[in-house]
Amino acid sequence: MTQNEPPRRASIFEVLRTVLSAFFGVRRRADHERDTAHASLLQIAIVAIVLVVAFIFTLITIVHFVTR
Repeated sequence: MTQNEPPRRASIFEVLRTVLSAFFGVRRRADHERDTAHASLLQIAIVAIVLVVAFIFTLITIVHFVTR
């Protein structure tokens, strides 16, 4: 990368992979450092919040159907 090039931004799939692996705690340090070098904190935070909300909604839906 030259000095005139802007830093490469991580794709949504790279950020998603980073956040999901953090949720499960399965990540090699080298892979983590490589992926987070291009992902911004805002990208990671937004994806993490969306995944937490989806997880909670899934749990509530399962409990709703089981206790019906």
